[in-house]
Amino acid sequence: MDTLNFITAGMPLATGSKGYKKAFEILDEMSLDGLELEFVHGVRINDANKKLVGDSPLVKTIHAPFYINLNSQEEEKVEASVQRIIETARVAHEVGAFSITYHAAFYLKMDKEDVYQQVKRQTKIITDTLDKEGITVWVRPETTGKATQWGDLEEIIRLSKEFEHVLPCVDFAHLHARYNGISNTYDEFARIFEKIGKELEDKKPLENFHAHIAGIAYGEKGEKHHLNLEESDMNYKDLLKAFKDFDVKGAIVCESPNIETDCKIMKDYYLSL
Repeated sequence: MDTLNFITAGMPLATGSKGYKKAFEILDEMSLDGLELEFVHGVRINDANKKLVGDSPLVKTIHAPFYINLNSQEEEKVEASVQRIIETARVAHEVGAFSITYHAAFYLKMDKEDVYQQVKRQTKIITDTLDKEGITVWVRPETTGKATQWGDLEEIIRLSKEFEHVLPCVDFAHLHARYNGISNTYDEFARIFEKIGKELEDKKPLENFHAHIAGIAYGEKGEKHHLNLEESDMNYKDLLKAFKDFDVKGAIVCESPNIETDCKIMKDYYLSL
């Protein structure tokens, strides 16, 4: 990508029930750059909406359904999770989204290495299927906000080294919450970019980044719920300075409850730097 794009997690709130056409008009009016399609309960989009989304020149990513656990102890749930990720990637390919993301798995009190190997096995099924179908969207497990969830930064970087089309989706609010308040200073943000840039250098990950940012409430067990930026302690200004200093390109998805407002706040601040 040539620049850093600021996009909303789903259609702007002001869209109401008017659909993607109105959503894209609002984004354009606000000088925002696109949106992340949110397949919360399932991969559901009709042909008319696929055409609307596909025809839009704005930047698009997709969040796969939340009902995913590649480490479920029930084989049918693992298979369903794999299929949901594959189906999400197929839609991304159809509508011109450059990246998909998802919460990959839960540890279920199992050994972390065993869980990693299970996630790796299922990721191979996903990427092999997409390769056979000629689908080349980025597949991005997301950093997660609770210690019970698979997906710390090290695990996702490690998985990204194993597969050509896998890269991290870095949710900075989740990293902040996962460890009860760390990862919230300029130096910590810089280290994240340095680590990803160095360890995945061959993929030029900082030129093709997918991030989530929001305010967040958290406690000893990690993430509780998202907050608006100004109602939280999320140090988004220093984070955006780090994005600027490392010349990161790609997409920042705003997941605050007031999605378009905070997205606009972040973009305007970034452009002022």
